[in-house]
Amino acid sequence: MRIAGSNGRTTQRALRKAAIELISQHGYHGISLRMLADHVGLQAGSLYNHIKSKQDLLFMLLRSIQEDLIRNAEENLDPIRGTLPRLCTFVNQHIDFHTARKAEVFIGNMELRSLTPENHAVMIGLRKKYEMMLREIVQAGIDECIFNVPEAKITSFAILGMMNGVSNWYQPKGGFTIPELQVRYTEMVLGLLHTSEDIRSRFLARQS
Repeated sequence: MRIAGSNGRTTQRALRKAAIELISQHGYHGISLRMLADHVGLQAGSLYNHIKSKQDLLFMLLRSIQEDLIRNAEENLDPIRGTLPRLCTFVNQHIDFHTARKAEVFIGNMELRSLTPENHAVMIGLRKKYEMMLREIVQAGIDECIFNVPEAKITSFAILGMMNGVSNWYQPKGGFTIPELQVRYTEMVLGLLHTSEDIRSRFLARQS
């Protein structure tokens, strides 16, 4: 990758793309700013016009990934009414994001440990914000006697843990399309929530 006649925004995009590629291949501790500069065709010293440090680069990258995920969920959920449709929408957007942006999701999960305590705390706050979106849906279903689980917090963690794994194994040329995966994961989530067979069947029939 080489930046020719670029402005600041173009350079930032190129650095972000290069950072994703290099960190996903070598890990955060396996790369240097010189490697990053070489990858985009910049002098190493000129990187400091765009980033403060390697830690700053990692934090900006991880924060932007999580903020994109939150924004994606908010935009998809905002027009949706009803607990089951909102749950289905949450699952669908999660699977879509985690299959479309596999390398970024991988970095977000694996390199959280590489952040400073201050940056780590910010990321945990953003992750909690996303988890709370799901937890509120689960709690609504418990209150409406749609979901037969004792509480929402651990259940939400279990659902996210199950869905996050799709980014580790999904391949575009594999045996499933994204819509097929979304249906499968919705079925599994409804099963984990112990939704009654009657409610589950009627809802899934309307979605197909």
